Amino acid sequence: MATTGERPRTRVRGAPPDRHVAVLVVIFTVSDGRLQVLLIRRSAEPFKDAWSLPGGLLAPGETLQRAAARKLAEETGLADVFLEQLYTFSDLDGEGSIAVAYFALVDNTEALLAQRSEWLPAWFPAEGLPGLAFKNDEVIEYALQRLRAKLDYSNVAYSLLPEEFSLSQLQATYEAILGRPLDKRNFRKRVTTLLLVEPTGRRAGAGRHRPAQLYRFRERHPVIF
Repeated sequence: MATTGERPRTRVRGAPPDRHVAVLVVIFTVSDGRLQVLLIRRSAEPFKDAWSLPGGLLAPGETLQRAAARKLAEETGLADVFLEQLYTFSDLDGEGSIAVAYFALVDNTEALLAQRSEWLPAWFPAEGLPGLAFKNDEVIEYALQRLRAKLDYSNVAYSLLPEEFSLSQLQATYEAILGRPLDKRNFRKRVTTLLLVEPTGRRAGAGRHRPAQLYRFRERHPVIF
């Protein structure tokens, strides 16, 4: 199952002999207070003009992780961000194909979407998606559940925020992912008790109100607590 163009059909060791393996990447960001997911408008059949996740078949000799990282870089220009294997799906295309899905988190201010005349990428609200090809809505829903769960026990949100941010920005990111408001006092107590972030000693630029204190994640790589 190719989602962004045709590639040589490469089998993965251990896959059934007549099946081929594709990699899909669910790329999330937070923009305008909403969790968004990157989709690609298909320029060929099947599902021509429908939207689907970035992905495609493995290049010869390519590992799953490298294929996912390649697709992420092709679509957003980014590397060294959160990227994790999600799940292995079968028969998303109705023909018995196998798709190994990953999900990634990117700062929308850093992402530079690919510029091309076909297979155009665009951000969509995760809770307001169009009809998708290849049952990709099931993949996105699974990724959303994983992401929400990881907020409870990891620092995964680091990849969605700049190096320095206010606690209000951090809370807004959590709220965008969870799709609900959080109590300000309880949220701040939790993130400081867990030593998730630390103050930088700097404040945001001047405005009508007192500049907010800036924080940073103690670690900018995945940490479980």
